[in-house]
Order: sequence, then C-alpha cells, then structure tokens
Amino acid sequence: MKKRQRILKRLKFLYGEETAKRYLPVLERIIHTNKLSCVQEGDERGDSFSPDERFNERDIILITYGDLIKGKDHSPIKTLARFCDTYLEGNINTIHILPFFPYSSDRGFAVIDFSEVDPHLGTWEDILSLKPRYKLMFDGVFNHVSSKSRWFQEFLKGNPEFNDFFITFDSPDEISEDELKLIFRPRTTPLLTPYETATGRKYLWTTFSSDQIDLNYHNPEVLVRIIEVMLMYVKRGADLIRLDAATFLWHELGTRCASLPQTHEIIKLFRDVLDMVAPHVALITETNVPHQENLSYFGDGTDEAQMVYNFALPPMILYTFYKEDSRALTHWVGKLEKPSPYCHFFNFLDSHDGIGLMAVKDILGRDEIEFIIERARAHGSLVSYRSDAAGREEPYELNITWFSALNREDSEEDIAFQVKRFVASRIIGLVLQGVPGIYLHSLIGTQNDIDAVLATNSYREINRSIIDEEAIYRALQDPFSKISRINRELGRLISIRTKQKAFHPNASQRALVLSPQVFSLYRVSPDGSQHILALVNISNRVCHLDIPLHHLEADSERWYDLVSGMEWMADVDRLHLTLLPYDIMWLTPVT
Repeated sequence: MKKRQRILKRLKFLYGEETAKRYLPVLERIIHTNKLSCVQEGDERGDSFSPDERFNERDIILITYGDLIKGKDHSPIKTLARFCDTYLEGNINTIHILPFFPYSSDRGFAVIDFSEVDPHLGTWEDILSLKPRYKLMFDGVFNHVSSKSRWFQEFLKGNPEFNDFFITFDSPDEISEDELKLIFRPRTTPLLTPYETATGRKYLWTTFSSDQIDLNYHNPEVLVRIIEVMLMYVKRGADLIRLDAATFLWHELGTRCASLPQTHEIIKLFRDVLDMVAPHVALITETNVPHQENLSYFGDGTDEAQMVYNFALPPMILYTFYKEDSRALTHWVGKLEKPSPYCHFFNFLDSHDGIGLMAVKDILGRDEIEFIIERARAHGSLVSYRSDAAGREEPYELNITWFSALNREDSEEDIAFQVKRFVASRIIGLVLQGVPGIYLHSLIGTQNDIDAVLATNSYREINRSIIDEEAIYRALQDPFSKISRINRELGRLISIRTKQKAFHPNASQRALVLSPQVFSLYRVSPDGSQHILALVNISNRVCHLDIPLHHLEADSERWYDLVSGMEWMADVDRLHLTLLPYDIMWLTPVT
C-alpha cells in the first residue's frame, strides 16, 4: 500500500490528480505483469536481494561499444566476449555495451528501435550469452529517439496516437529570446529543427542534434512506454540501466530545462518501479553538469539513482598530473560525500565521449580549467563547446584518448615510463570510494585517432577507433609492447584490488595531506578488518615521505605493500617511504 501511494504521489506531482488516478492502474498492471514474468523466467533474486550486497570490491565495469574489436565472427559481440573471456577474466565482472540497438547517428545514441539488437552487432542471444560470466549494463536512451524511429515517423504521418510524443512548435518565435537564453545547452546546434508533417511544418525540440528528437514527458503515455522499455531490458538481462542524458528529461519554458524537479521525480519513479519488479537492477545517471548538481541525482540516498557518474574526477586527475601537485585533488576528495551506503560514485576516467569540463566549474577556477585545456591541446586534444546563457561558446569537453592526455605523441620518453605514468593516473579511480569503470581503449593505451575525426567530422571519434582483434592478440603476446605492458600491470593491480575489503565501495576513506607530490588515501573496510594506505606519486620526481603513525588508524610498526610485496618498518613512530616517479603503494599493517 505504501509503494502504491508513493507512485500515485509522483504521478500527481507530474500530471495532476485526475491524470494520476487514471494512470496508476496502468502502471500497476505493467508492474504486476513484469514481476510475474521475471519469476516465470527464473529470476527470483528480487525476493532475497539486499541493497548492501549490490556492489563490492570485486566490481569493475568495462565500457565498450559492441563493435570496438573487429574479428572474423559474424557477430562483433561474440568477438568482444572472446576478448573479455581471454584477457579480462577474473578482473572485469561487468560489461557496459554502449547502445547496441539499430540507430541512425551519434554512434548509437539516436535509437531507431529500443527493442532490437543492431543486426550488424549480433542478436539478443549473443547479449544473453554473456550473462553466466558478467553482469550487464544497458543504455536507457530515454531523452530522445531517432528521426527514423517508428514513433517519430508515425508522428510525421499524423497518427493521433503519437501527436503529443514530441515537443512541437508552429514557429521558432514561440520561444522568446529570454526563454532561449535560460535553457542549458550541451551543444551549439539550434534547439529547434523544422520537419514537414501531415499537418504542415513543425519545429521539433532537439537538444543534441537534428536527428535526435526529444520525447515529451508532459504526455504520460510517453512515460508509460519508456517504463515498458526499461522493464523489457530487465527481462533481457540488464543488471544496471544507464540513464543517458538524464539531465534533460523534462522541458519547461522559463526554466533551464535541466535537472528540473520533474526530471528527478521521473527518475525516482523509475527507481520505484524497479524496486518493485527487480530490486537487484540499479539505475546510474549520466549527467554532465556541475558537481553539486550531479550529486542531486542520489536523491536522499535511497530513492533515486544508486550510482552517478563522477564527472569531476577525470579533469581533476588531469589537473593533478599536469601540475604534478595533488593538493587540489586531495582537498576535493576530502569533501566527497554520498548520502547513504546504498548509493555510489561511478569512478570513470574516460569513455566513448570526451572528458567533460562542466563538473569542475564549481571546483576549479577559470584559469585552472583553461590550464587543463591548454595542456591537453599540447597533447593533441580537440575541444567541444556548448552555448552559454549569453550565447557565447563555452568549453564543454576535451576530445582526446586517456593515454594521449597523459603522454605526448612526440615524447622521447621510454614507453615503459609512459605506461607507468598512465597506470598511476588510472589507479586513483581504483582506490577511491565507489565503483570503477574502464573504457576498453584504456586497456590497450589507444592514442588519438585524428584520421577518424577527419573522416567523420566528429571530434568524439578521436577515441572510438575500431581495433583489429588479431593485432591486439599479437601485441598482447609481445611482452615489450605498450598494450602488453598496460594489460600486464593494470591487470595485475586490478586483480589485487578486487581481493581487498578495504576497497569495498562502502569502505571509509580519508584523504591525507602528506606531500604535494603524492595522492594519499586511507581506506578501512566496512567491518574494520582491513586498513590500506594507498599512495600514488603523481609527479616525475622521487618523493620521500615521513609519515607519523598517529596519522594512521592502525597501530602497527610493520606495513606490507600489496603492490611490490615489500615490507616497511616504522622507525620511532614514523614510517619512512621513498616513491620513485609515478610509483604506487598499497600499504596494509602487519599484525
């Protein structure tokens, strides 16, 4: 009864009392039908699932397109599965296959059909074949659909069923200049796109591109259809559902049209439905906005997203390594808080998109952000922009691979040293409180693909190269190759990490100020049984540390480094350590 009243309350907030009462039975029927379906298909986890067991130290998420690896299989997803089984087994337990549906543009994010697998990638059977070995994250591209989708094509034909599925205007002048200035835009393209319909020319709201038509959640039928899609993903094997561009779900002229209360209410409603049908399935919000706004998608810690993308982390780490100074990162991490043990940060450094800059607007100053941009440009980065309230272009994201962001292609440094710097940067995402994610290109140290940018005129293609499977395997078998070095060292550290309770997402963390050259984090497992002092030298210089033992919570004079296998002995209540450039230490007390 309480859950029913909560859903009714959310519907009233969105649509008013009369419409809410009309649609409550519709949602209840969908929930009941899908819950029965899950039980019939043998998925009974919901009855015994505990939120405390959702994520643990073993969780590492691989981010990839279904066809990033080109092999001889008819199904690229089978090629991907073979790569994961061969080289990632035991280290990666979750795979996020970016939108694998038929699409018309934006590398999958202009979805033509939510219910089908792109035949160029494989089949639903190929997706489901991964389930015995991996948890799966699916994309909920619920902000918009492709202009080639059936929903939009029916709208163009004048089908009354789809009349209010999209946000339409008879003239662009219906949005005043003042209203337009208020709207938060992630792009510099026009907000409205003209289309010829059965009833004449209409102007459609298109947040991202002319091919991506925003859905109109003012129409409850849209909400119902999307909830049905979400539950279909659950039945098809989704353990996590990534809400792409969740920021823009609700549109209201006279507001920013971003992170509105109605948007949060819709996500909370998604959460309510999943909690009733499949509580083991988690929502993760992708919201490239200033950090404090991003945190709002946790809700109260129990009622909205179970995970949010930690968008501030990538630019903060770049700033740290470019400056060779950990103080800004340490200060920020020291203030990081999540509202409950049931929600977590998704600690990613790179992905299929660029490295977002919006999240650090309320953390770093304008000069500091400009410093990141200029250093990244020197490493071959392109910069994508958005339009601000005054119509000016503002930096939105860096377009660069993570390996290139850390290492200049004209560098004369030894490849082993470049790999060491690269791995050191990635380790920060592995030791922070939360769940780590790794983009497939960072497992092989891909460098900027300028040819792909020139061929497509899309900056984001710089980090989306298709890789030949046989070439990867040959490189992995060469112990001196860059790919082999990264796979060997990063893989070894991930393997160690997944066995430490002190790296559980709910293990406590405390940022220590030991040296500007070293990022220092103290983690304690939820049950207090394991302590780890994680140290990363973020500089190109040798660093000597002199750590008073009273800074640490464990009363021990002997400390064992999980990374090197060395043991360190304290001298007169102080631990003396030497870290070479980009060294990593995970010290645990010896009892």
